[in-house]
Amino acid sequence: MSGQPTTLQDVVDGGLCVGCGICTSLAPHQLTMALSERGDLRPQFGDPLSPEQDALLVDVCPGATAIGPDPATLEAGTRLDPIWGPLRGMQRGWAADPQVRFTAAAGGVLTTLGQFLLDLGRVTAVLHVRTSPTQPMLTDAHISRPGDSTLVAAQSRYGPAAPLVHVQQLLDAGERFAVIGKPCDVTAIRNLARHDVRVETQIPYLLTIFCGGVPNVTTAENLSRAHGIEPDEVTLFRFRGEGWPGPTRVEAGDRRFDITYRQAWFDRDAPWRYDAQWRCKICPDAIGEVADISVPDGWILDADGKTTHNEAPGVNIVVERTTTGSELVAAAIEAGYLETAECSYEDFELMHNDHRNRRLGEPARRAALQEAGAGEPRVECYRLEEMRELAPTDLLATQFEGTLDRIARGQAVL
Repeated sequence: MSGQPTTLQDVVDGGLCVGCGICTSLAPHQLTMALSERGDLRPQFGDPLSPEQDALLVDVCPGATAIGPDPATLEAGTRLDPIWGPLRGMQRGWAADPQVRFTAAAGGVLTTLGQFLLDLGRVTAVLHVRTSPTQPMLTDAHISRPGDSTLVAAQSRYGPAAPLVHVQQLLDAGERFAVIGKPCDVTAIRNLARHDVRVETQIPYLLTIFCGGVPNVTTAENLSRAHGIEPDEVTLFRFRGEGWPGPTRVEAGDRRFDITYRQAWFDRDAPWRYDAQWRCKICPDAIGEVADISVPDGWILDADGKTTHNEAPGVNIVVERTTTGSELVAAAIEAGYLETAECSYEDFELMHNDHRNRRLGEPARRAALQEAGAGEPRVECYRLEEMRELAPTDLLATQFEGTLDRIARGQAVL
């Protein structure tokens, strides 16, 4: 496939699917989600889609359609940063509950905000993901309700997940719910809002992370095998948590192995690779610009301004993007669910310099897709011209050549 997709099959065939599950939610009689041969979650086609269904799914699909914040509609008091998108406030944050802070992947901000929304009756459900109870390396969509603990869905899941498979079901049931997911999951909900007027009132809160990309399930399988445990023997697989950043832990009965964060993700000699799916490598928004709140790690910096990844009490950065997000943060602090401290813009940029470079490289990646005639998403309002002006020439060249090389090696069609 070349150019922008016109059918859902184009999205899948062109390697643009992110595996979020929104399409199966909207067309449950024709589509199901399943692992592909490569180990990614992809829609499986049954009965044919009507042309009207196909057009709707392509417009809602975040892999095919990514529309960023419109400067003309920004709320008063919101600054549109050329790199980081809408900003209303930024601070360090962590769950006031020590157990949540320790158990979660970082400071537990998303977990505690979800709990706050349920406990105070602001929503009737929180849609997020959790470790599969039956297959510890896999991730299930999960619905938390009042009386539940959102802690069961805490901790990072570096692998395939389809959190949006229940969206239509919840809308049809009249639920008022929050979505906690990846930036692309939030994009899908914003896309759906253009077609379904219920979204604005029934999904009032959209919360996200900063995303490094979604690897397939073989990353976890290879990590497990490197420690002598076959995937079907695994009884627990935890990527992060139980500390910050916490060890990656593999258990099989009484056998247990812990791998540090740096070993898990930065050891070039390790027999496993964190290899994100193709669409993630050309993502225009891994930082959740259209969410109400974006919540990355609040990494500790050394004297040279480098992230240390040393174990410490967990800390997030709370990036408020909308008035809804700002109000939620203030209310959670007032109610004693969330604690915060100052964070400078300069420290934030140092913590997430990798995401800064990804944003700046987006024009080059798009140019490479067009040069090669590869499939590309429809991208609007992500300030590509500003990125091109701000980006160093060598970074643009590296991103352009790297994308062309990946396309030449067949990564664009998965």
